[in-house]
Amino acid sequence: MALLHLAHEWSALAGPRIVAATVDHGLRPEAAAESAQVADWCQSLGIAHHALHWAGEKPRTRLHETARAARYELLFSLARDLGAEAVLTAHHADDQAETILFRLLRGSGLTGLAAMAPVTWRSGLRLGRPLLGWTKQELVALCRDRKQPFFEDPSNRDPRFARSRLRRLMPLLAAEGLRPEDLTRLAVRAARMEEALYHAADQVFAKLTPKREVDSFACNLTPLKDVPEEYLLRLLLREVGRLGRSTLRLERAERLAGVLLGALRDSQSHAGTLGGILVRIDSAGFLTLSPEPERRRGLSRSNPLHVDV
Repeated sequence: MALLHLAHEWSALAGPRIVAATVDHGLRPEAAAESAQVADWCQSLGIAHHALHWAGEKPRTRLHETARAARYELLFSLARDLGAEAVLTAHHADDQAETILFRLLRGSGLTGLAAMAPVTWRSGLRLGRPLLGWTKQELVALCRDRKQPFFEDPSNRDPRFARSRLRRLMPLLAAEGLRPEDLTRLAVRAARMEEALYHAADQVFAKLTPKREVDSFACNLTPLKDVPEEYLLRLLLREVGRLGRSTLRLERAERLAGVLLGALRDSQSHAGTLGGILVRIDSAGFLTLSPEPERRRGLSRSNPLHVDV
């Protein structure tokens, strides 16, 4: 609701058209009534509102992750239908700190520790997170200052979910000197290093003369033979992430990058799979990426998902 008010004020000043959307995941019976209430609040501000629904059977495991992917798919599908330029979400500084801690515990790489960027690209549109510099307390105060009611999601306190358990740990960590602002400072530094590596990798990749198609990728990996393994890993993450059918696991990508680099240096061939993509290198160092045959997976093609780091 804080984002809604700030976006509404920005729209009045700068002129862009704002459209709001609420996703009902079908996980709580009260969610439909909450969505209807948000629609009323939007109407009072003169903002069009769309109620979106995550239909179908819900998974028994990885519920939050699957719901997040479904939520983004619904939001970006609506954005494309409306001809929108960007999707804005209300992730704030506390969310950022929790994300960094969560990824630290999972052994994330540098990309993961950079956490959420203010602006990224997803499904051909910009994904903006304009509130990363605001704490939750500040956003609550903004709503109360504008006499704007809001809902508390009970799943944020549900101990079944890892993020909820981490959220309860944050005050204890802060008492020991690890404050949310310290974690976000780590993210800023990691993002700065990530940007430098990204540009360095682009300069190396320019020597590969790749053949990039909608559903395939091929290149001669010889220029990567004597450079750090990180470059090959980034190439895999970038291209398999573009082509893939499922969430990429950093650990699996790291293992495959190491095997491929060994095969490249020893002039050997190797074949493996990653994210639903068949990854092959021949003895001459030529790499090809193509969809894994359906008969081996028994899955239909879906939209590419982003790397989960």
